[in-house]
Amino acid sequence: MSIQHNPFAEVPADSQITQRAATFIESTRFETIPKEAIAIGKRCLLDGLGLYVAGSDHETALILSKLAAEQGGKEEAELLGYPGTRVPAPAAARVLGTAGHAHDWDDSQVSEDPDHIYGLLTHPTIPPLTASLVISQKLGKVTGETFMLAFLTGFEVECKISEWMYSQHYKQGFHSSGTVGTFGAYAAAAKLLDLSGDELRQGFGIAASFAAGIRCNFGTMTKPLHVGRASENGVTAAILASMGYTADKSSLDGPWGYFAVHGGGLTEAKTLNVDFGAPWTIIDPGVSIKPYPCGVLTHPTIDLMLKLVIENDIQADSIKQVTIKAGSNILNPIRYPIANNHLQAKFSLQAVLSMIALNRKAGKVEFEDAFVQGDAMQAMQLRMVTEFDPDIEAMGFDKMRSSIIIELENGEVITGDADERYRGGPENPLTQDQLNDKVRNCCEGVLNSEQTELLIEQSQGIVEMNDVSVLAGLIQGEVA
Repeated sequence: MSIQHNPFAEVPADSQITQRAATFIESTRFETIPKEAIAIGKRCLLDGLGLYVAGSDHETALILSKLAAEQGGKEEAELLGYPGTRVPAPAAARVLGTAGHAHDWDDSQVSEDPDHIYGLLTHPTIPPLTASLVISQKLGKVTGETFMLAFLTGFEVECKISEWMYSQHYKQGFHSSGTVGTFGAYAAAAKLLDLSGDELRQGFGIAASFAAGIRCNFGTMTKPLHVGRASENGVTAAILASMGYTADKSSLDGPWGYFAVHGGGLTEAKTLNVDFGAPWTIIDPGVSIKPYPCGVLTHPTIDLMLKLVIENDIQADSIKQVTIKAGSNILNPIRYPIANNHLQAKFSLQAVLSMIALNRKAGKVEFEDAFVQGDAMQAMQLRMVTEFDPDIEAMGFDKMRSSIIIELENGEVITGDADERYRGGPENPLTQDQLNDKVRNCCEGVLNSEQTELLIEQSQGIVEMNDVSVLAGLIQGEVA
């Protein structure tokens, strides 16, 4: 047996994924990006900017901002929550990335691979968007075209790596947004720093060793920190590579590379007929922009509950019991039977359906501790039960499937099945007005209406911007 054989992984003899990723980063130009990818990317940009604002006053970001302010350092990028204060780019990225994922409201990559369960694939926007924003400030005078080129390049590299990972990666406990997100941030930063050749390839090796995040921290402050660290680590890897720091130049490949160690390997069948940018993942199979600030696995069930409650005019005090049936792809990660705080509520079917039963909505207000810990929410959750459904399980994990049975106090029973074309997904996307309203919801209580409308307006003109650093000010409420 060769000493280079890894008995725990199956990998092709010469997969060349690192080389293919580097070639894509080196060769991609703004004019070669499909117009549809740019249009969707602008939607993801607007969504991401709103999420930075929404997370800026969240405890996970406030603690990190305070730490970064106290540590100080080279003034390279604005520190979220401290308008006018600049800190080193990696520190700014850590705070910004964490804020972007603080409410678990950021978009989700879509997959057509039946091997993938929903939840395996990454939240693709925040790591490369964060890296693009902080490195643009570090460099200064970065145009909107250059910014979008870096963002979309990082988005694509992150998504393809995520798509090609075995589902084992997620099933054994890794959080993809923390692990694979590191590569998205790295690729975006590397594009802006104009890395090429050995520097670019070695940067992948640095990023591969940084990539981390485990699912036991779902429902805690550390879950959004996974995305903050992915953003920080990707930026750090690119800066180190630009300074000559060395690493393996084929770190995604081979028996001890990223795919083997983190995911059990790679098959040529996954990579034979597709490549980075062929097709662009943001177009095909697409991206889902979340209507609710919680795990996307709950969204079709939330929409179903809302539909049943409204159509049947169900009042909260008339509900005796709600039974939610689903497969393991939903019931395993959405793991809290009773949510005792807002973080746990993001991973609790009982909690999100209780919000709908009580308020007929599940937004920023409902996901605050004051509401989640209230007597009404705590009592309503006790009327909600989840049930494993073998028939749903047998249908596979390529779609998010669930059903609801509502038993009323008067004996009436109301049932329904979730729409697999979930709202926000590529088959049923949010309209532009709905997306704008989401951003307004994100900014409520942080920015005033004038600042919010300016943020929405300016983001749509991103390609014409001469200096994208203005975006860092807009999310802080600075009027350009």
